[in-house]
Amino acid sequence: MEMDRILILGGGVGGTLTANLLARKLRRRIDRGEVEVAVVDATGAHVYQPGFMYIAMGGERAEKLEKRERALLDDRVRLFIGTVDRVDEAAKTVHIVGGAALPYDHLVLATGARILPEAIEHFPTEAHHFYTADAALKLRKALDAFTGGRIVIGIASMPYKCPPAPLEVAFLIEAELRERGLRDKTEMHYASSIGRAFTIESVSEMATPILEEKGIELHTFFNVETIDPERKVVQSLEGEELAYDLLILVPPHKGQQFLMDSGLAPAPGGWLPTDRFTLRVGGRPNVYALGDATDLPLSKAGSTAHFEAPVVVEAIAAAVEGRAPSGKHATYEGNVMCFFEIGDGKGTLLRFDYDHPPVPPKPNALWHLGKIVFNKTYFHTVPKGRV
Repeated sequence: MEMDRILILGGGVGGTLTANLLARKLRRRIDRGEVEVAVVDATGAHVYQPGFMYIAMGGERAEKLEKRERALLDDRVRLFIGTVDRVDEAAKTVHIVGGAALPYDHLVLATGARILPEAIEHFPTEAHHFYTADAALKLRKALDAFTGGRIVIGIASMPYKCPPAPLEVAFLIEAELRERGLRDKTEMHYASSIGRAFTIESVSEMATPILEEKGIELHTFFNVETIDPERKVVQSLEGEELAYDLLILVPPHKGQQFLMDSGLAPAPGGWLPTDRFTLRVGGRPNVYALGDATDLPLSKAGSTAHFEAPVVVEAIAAAVEGRAPSGKHATYEGNVMCFFEIGDGKGTLLRFDYDHPPVPPKPNALWHLGKIVFNKTYFHTVPKGRV
């Protein structure tokens, strides 16, 4: 009997959770040598990316947001540390930079998203962001040095990771400025790339009055085209200009280059063409995608991968066992859930699926506390499949 080889590319929340759930579900077959589950990760470090925002806000340290991937994986899961060069679908092999070739029968693409600040001229020197630990710390230092002026917070282009994050940062900075006695010395502007404050209408209806209440001016249809460092102005494709003293932008995002080069993600953005229910890639029977890597019209967030992973696991387990997927994880229904910081120690919750838009509860301290507790317990729960 030939071994079923399950290869997972990416050691973030989606890849790690998928590996651990597979190891649990197929443990007897793994122990008998009938199935192998392996993860390929570029660094061997598992990073809790939602924590970067809290570095920027002064409440978190980078070292608290990282664990070794090996420590989070079930002992039955093999781990390969290396950068993927390409996927050879004809040979069902993944090639690693440096020469290694890993065969697979079932391939899971949990490869996340790339940020590309350099895609916009002058972004790296003029704009701040919070999508890496280093960038978040740099933003924190800029906020510490800020004594008043114009702050512009916006989104360079869509899609991007953690859709609520720029609004959250705007609300949190506004609260901090009040605490520091700088709010009266500061103009705040929020630039949205679409016609409202947030992509989902019900969330926008919640957020827009909060922006107004906090005195943050909303600019819609503002897609960043250029940054003028001499005039300290950011310009939109639509022709609007916003002057800034402190510029905070979500950088452009794309899928992984090797997916584009391998023909798995043929669209210009590099996002994987993913079935919204089965999570199969481009109709392939043995290739799945989850998390930020997909082209699904959903939040690129850890919770999305959290809900998608059991569906991928059930599909692969069914294929290994020669049956059809069944039960509550037979298909993915678009489930997403995330906490949303409002500032002043308050938050709310966004929970939705394909058929049910979010109905955010009134912001209160409970939801803020929920996010803090989730952040602190993440490594003990989510990647290991305990929640």
